[in-house]
Amino acid sequence: MKRLFDLAVSLPLLLLLSPLLAGLALAVRLKLGPGVFFRQKRPGLHSQPFEILKFRTMTDARDASGQLLPDADRLPAFGRFLRSTSLDELPELLNVVAGDMSLVGPRPLLMQYLPRYSPRQARRHEVRPGITGWAQVNGRNAVTWEEKFEMDVWYVEHQSLTLDLKILWLTFLTVLRREGISQPGQATAQEFMGSGGPEAKNKE
Repeated sequence: MKRLFDLAVSLPLLLLLSPLLAGLALAVRLKLGPGVFFRQKRPGLHSQPFEILKFRTMTDARDASGQLLPDADRLPAFGRFLRSTSLDELPELLNVVAGDMSLVGPRPLLMQYLPRYSPRQARRHEVRPGITGWAQVNGRNAVTWEEKFEMDVWYVEHQSLTLDLKILWLTFLTVLRREGISQPGQATAQEFMGSGGPEAKNKE
């Protein structure tokens, strides 16, 4: 039922939003240079990797030694606008159609986080990752990692079509209010290094 719901919503949305997607792709190309999309391996259902697709929000600015500058220094006003409105997330509808993601579920994070989760936190991968989720409508990046993961597991344990509809509606309100876009002092969110237990010893 959840998969059918994802397809019933995402396919019409892609058709409806195709002019907007084309316009945003052109704007990203003009504002940020070559490379319209941001592609990165992320863990999906049962921690299996897939390639997430988003609009680019950062430049490729580098220092004198050729190293990329910190995220905050590569995030121009246009990129901040895309993130604050969540327009950069729209290409993830293609991930939903492909079956790598769902409309609602825990957000797909970085591959290197996998060994840092506690057994309970790792339960977030028992469902497909989502474009939005319970944590995104309850603080987003303004809450701690531990709080966010606890909300992800709560969703895994209580998922239903009714809950998904509620989350989608709350997501619409959250985006309008532009709430919880980043952690204080961060361009987005500070890296998760583990929760202090044995799993934290698996840091890179």
